Amino acid sequence: MARIIVINSGKGGVGKTTTAINLGASLNKLNREVIIVDANLNTPNIGLQLGAPIVPITLNHVLKGKAEISEAIYEHASGTKIVPSSLSIKELTKFNTKKIPEIARELATMCDYVIIDSAAGFGDEVIAVVEAADEIIIVTNPEMPAVTDALKAVKVARSMGKEINGVIVTRHNNAKYEMPLSSIKSMLEAQIIGVIPEDKAVKEALNMRDAVCHTHPRSRVSRKYYEIACKVDGRKVVVPRGFLSRLMGN
Repeated sequence: MARIIVINSGKGGVGKTTTAINLGASLNKLNREVIIVDANLNTPNIGLQLGAPIVPITLNHVLKGKAEISEAIYEHASGTKIVPSSLSIKELTKFNTKKIPEIARELATMCDYVIIDSAAGFGDEVIAVVEAADEIIIVTNPEMPAVTDALKAVKVARSMGKEINGVIVTRHNNAKYEMPLSSIKSMLEAQIIGVIPEDKAVKEALNMRDAVCHTHPRSRVSRKYYEIACKVDGRKVVVPRGFLSRLMGN
């Protein structure tokens, strides 16, 4: 049975989707079967970022009872599998979010990891996603508003009896105006399992509609997501000889 990991934050725009995609892709590089689920039903981005913006069957169809979850799984060229949500305005209503935990458990029989990209905020769909989780990774920027919202997400998860696997701090510049990592750790009362630097490679990967760990495997961002994947998978963080060459396809 797979581990179901929810990527949450409480606030939008902090890098949840980028983290879900690149954590999933990095775990896939570690020879783990991964399914990434876009549970941001109103403003989905995973299909868009991985070059599949429009597909015949999405998570929305499954939640409406119009399809089985197995029909909504698509395989990226890298081997990573995704379950996208619909970009169509017609699919924004009348879906049953209470089915999300059941769907997640079904997906968990098909792979090693189910990575769920949660919506921002604390609405019904987010609560359903948190309910589905075995563990949660919180994503935040090193700014007070983002960390404050992340704290709300931590409290909601813990009130539901969910384990916080750790915190990932994104868009880190190591600047004086940023919250110190020690303060973020203390405020959230959770370990920081990764610090992702600000890097234009992320935006370039977005334009290329692929994971940054595929498009820019030598970047600092890709190395950091690889290290996080190793930690999540319980492996020692060591980059083997030739690893970067293999990522480049050489």
